[in-house]
Amino acid sequence: MKLYYAPAACSLSPHIVLREAGLPFDMTRVDLATGKTETGADFSAVNPNGYVPVLVLDDGSLLMEGPAIVQYVADRVPEKKLAPPNGTLERYRLQAILNFIATELHKAFGTLFNPAAGDDGKKAARVQIAARFNHVQAQLKGPYLFGEQFTVADAYLFTVLGWGKFCDIDIAAWPKLAEFAARVAQRPAVQQALQAEGLV
Repeated sequence: MKLYYAPAACSLSPHIVLREAGLPFDMTRVDLATGKTETGADFSAVNPNGYVPVLVLDDGSLLMEGPAIVQYVADRVPEKKLAPPNGTLERYRLQAILNFIATELHKAFGTLFNPAAGDDGKKAARVQIAARFNHVQAQLKGPYLFGEQFTVADAYLFTVLGWGKFCDIDIAAWPKLAEFAARVAQRPAVQQALQAEGLV
C-alpha cells in the first residue's frame, strides 16, 4: 500500500492507523500548495479533488477520505481492535464519532486555514470549534473515546486537536482533551508517524 500525505494534515490520522496496524506501506509526500508530489508528479492525476489522504491498495485501486481509509485498515487487522466488528452497534457508534469529527471539527478548522475566509466566518468557526470541544470533552469518559481501547477515532481526534497550535486555539482550555492528546502522542506508533512527517 502507499499513502499520499501532507505533514500535519488530516492524512496523519490514517498514517497513525497504518503504523498501529503494523501493515507495510510506502509514503508519498504531497505539497498541497503546488499540487505536486515529492517526485514532481501532478497530484490531481491521483485525486482530482487535490487533497490528501489517498491510499493506493495492493491491487492498485485507490481509497479516498480519511474515515473510510482508517476503517479499511482497521478491518485488515481485526485482532488489533482498532475498530469494532462490522455490523455491531459499537461500529456504528465509531462511524458516528468519525462523522462528527469530520463534519463538526475538521470542517470548521478548514475555515481557519482558508486565506479567503473572512473575519466573520473565522470567528463563527472558532465559536463552533469551542462548542464542539466542550461536547467531546464531556463524552471522554476514559483514556480514549471508547474507554480503554484505542481506536481509529482517537487517531482522527488527535490529528484535529493538533491543528489548534496552527490556529491560535489552546487546547489547554479543555484539560481532558489536552490530557488525551498528550496520552495519544506517547503511543509508539504515533511517535513514529510524527517523526516520519517531521513534526517532532
